[in-house]
Amino acid sequence: MNGLLDLLGGFALNLAMVFIIVRFIYYPRQRDKDYVFTFFAFNTIIFFVMGLLNSTDISVGVGFGLFAIFSILRYRTDALPIREMTYLFVLIALSVLNSLLIRGQVYGEFVAVNAAVIVILYILERGWGFHYETRKSIVYERIEMIRSENWPGLMDDLRQRTGLPISRIEIGRLDFLRDTAEVRIFYDPRLLKSGAVSFVANENAMSKHDHDD
Repeated sequence: MNGLLDLLGGFALNLAMVFIIVRFIYYPRQRDKDYVFTFFAFNTIIFFVMGLLNSTDISVGVGFGLFAIFSILRYRTDALPIREMTYLFVLIALSVLNSLLIRGQVYGEFVAVNAAVIVILYILERGWGFHYETRKSIVYERIEMIRSENWPGLMDDLRQRTGLPISRIEIGRLDFLRDTAEVRIFYDPRLLKSGAVSFVANENAMSKHDHDD
């Protein structure tokens, strides 16, 4: 009975840490039900698997085995955005660590590890100390504008059409048969007045998701 209570108590502590990370750090920027479901489900099942193993050596081995399995699954499933993949691996690792720390009753280390992870994720999400750019790929039909003498006009035309504060441009593949060019634009999202609308970061993943729906 005491073992069950200890397991459930440890799970409650672990769940509280996961809730803080997912609800207050991840969720405000990406309100995707599928990813939130995945994060909680993976963390929960792995914590109980680790908690029900009595041997620490076996637990560590199983933990590395789970990482290997999920790494293989990563390459055999639909593309997962880097941000979501990072959160998934963080929560998988956290469930393993929390299970071992709680079982060893080293609560000081438990608090320190979880606090460090939460603080680092929060700082990275806020972008403190970093200056990020958002990029977007465009198929541009005025191919004559790719000439170097027309680059200032190209920049002005793209700014006018998109309404974005474009800071720089990269010119990619040229198609002279269709008179089009692939152009990648970069802009500072902090300069936009509204955060209600934004461009997707992973266009291929979004196209695949829409096709599946």
